Amino acid sequence: MLNLRFSLHLILLILVLLISSSVFASPKLILQITVDQLRGDLPEKYMKNMGEGGFRYLKKQGVWYSNAHYGHANTETVVGHTSLATGADPAQHGMVSNVWFDRQTGKLAYNIEDQRYPILSKNADVDESTEVDSSQRLASSDGRSPANILVTTFSDELSLTTNAQAKIFAVSVKDRGAVTLAGHNGKAFWFSKSSGEFITSSYYYDAYPEWVTHWNQKKKNQAYKNKSWSLLHKQSTYLYGKEDKASGEVDIAGFGTTFPHKYGSSDNKYFNNFLTFSPAGDELTLDFAKTIISAEQLGQDNVTDFLAISFSSTDYVGHIFGPSSLEAEDNLLRLDRTLANLFAYIDKHIGLDNTLIVLSADHGGPETPAHLKKFGIESGYVSPDKWDKAPAVTRLKKQFGIGKKLIQAFFPPYLYLDHDLIKKKGLQLSKVEQAVAKELMGIKGVALAVSSSALENNQLPDTFLNRAALRSYHNKRSGDILILFQPHYFINDFEGEIMAVNHGGPWNYDTFVPVIFAGSGLKQQRINHKIEPIDIAPTLAKIMHTNSPSGASGKPLLDIINSLK
Repeated sequence: MLNLRFSLHLILLILVLLISSSVFASPKLILQITVDQLRGDLPEKYMKNMGEGGFRYLKKQGVWYSNAHYGHANTETVVGHTSLATGADPAQHGMVSNVWFDRQTGKLAYNIEDQRYPILSKNADVDESTEVDSSQRLASSDGRSPANILVTTFSDELSLTTNAQAKIFAVSVKDRGAVTLAGHNGKAFWFSKSSGEFITSSYYYDAYPEWVTHWNQKKKNQAYKNKSWSLLHKQSTYLYGKEDKASGEVDIAGFGTTFPHKYGSSDNKYFNNFLTFSPAGDELTLDFAKTIISAEQLGQDNVTDFLAISFSSTDYVGHIFGPSSLEAEDNLLRLDRTLANLFAYIDKHIGLDNTLIVLSADHGGPETPAHLKKFGIESGYVSPDKWDKAPAVTRLKKQFGIGKKLIQAFFPPYLYLDHDLIKKKGLQLSKVEQAVAKELMGIKGVALAVSSSALENNQLPDTFLNRAALRSYHNKRSGDILILFQPHYFINDFEGEIMAVNHGGPWNYDTFVPVIFAGSGLKQQRINHKIEPIDIAPTLAKIMHTNSPSGASGKPLLDIINSLK
């Protein structure tokens, strides 16, 4: 009888152990990686020369969604980052564009600008714009905060669920890449091109933590002075090894269009910009992220922490050289090494089995017109600055009795009309909007021009473009007319910007991004059915048993949730 009881107890103990071992333990760290302008096909396109620890690790060990597309029309940086953070469309989260014209203040608004919270560093004010990042230059103050995000992020919900015990950090070269994913209660840091430091605003801290000051004092950007961005491998091994002198690439401030790209002296006012135009920007971001993990002891207790890293170099390289260039190829190979370095560091200090990784992108990007034309594909640039003098608009101004400039400004993707002029003429704004939109539809390169009054009243046929436009429309922030360009047409000159390519449209090359989950014991899967990147935040919420972000319309990915049970 005693042996029988002992056997029964042993069996019960084994069952308890089996059941408990099959229950998913919450990760110690959620690592959300966003690669700016990483079109969904690029990692595998360039994987031949990649190592084992970065993208190959994600492919061999992770769940790789190969058909993820955004559904909104304006595929810009802040829009995509906020959509990833909130699981919502811009129609809900409110970040409709990198900049928008605020009719109430009469000023242009930079997405995360907030004069109430100035930058902590006196020598790192709002950076002088470069030709590939002019939207930040348009900010009128150096203050930064997430106040313009109108709904909660996943990181907000994690903080609410844990009563602020979860440590939440985000870092990026771009301020909008960090602030959006840190949410309303996390800590955000970004790279200052004027000082070469990682900085933050008084929204997050009254003064820098000692570890941040210590990192900045090391001046790690100086390690690149008088050096060059050179090829990682022998040039003949690259897919685009014979095309270093490709047409359509842009030389910004002497950085050049062929290898090696010289960083030059640190006294050059473009020195820190050059770092961000190359893999160096991601390498500095990685170093600072590793410092966050160590200094803040992320993943070292029983409360799940959250770290978001947005790697920005792919975006700058894509704008300047195009995604099918020797520079883009080498940059991805070096990003692969950066990811491998990051994963190895986390495995050593936290454990990859204790870490849930999710990697995606804020948007994709088009090919250069020069590259497409070699393959017989029509492509070109659009010049909105000439629209006010176009014959169609000139006819409209004559019809309405308007002798002055009717089109006040164009900040992609929105056209702004002169409301004061329209009111002075006693005209109805909605009729002028619709008339201008109709005429613009006849301009080469324009696929859709739709008035805000039509979007507000949803007086539109159910088409792909109209659905994308509606998902981008916010009645207090969108302009008077939404402009969507035809496939492979875009602006390359806006507010002084000269670039090889520019993303921002609703077409597959702009909406297609990777979505990959790995770590936490996930097994390799490749999933080809269509999903949206806005599904990520609700998925993380389900995994962590938090509320879904308040504006989220994405759906939890059951492939991931069921795999973690």
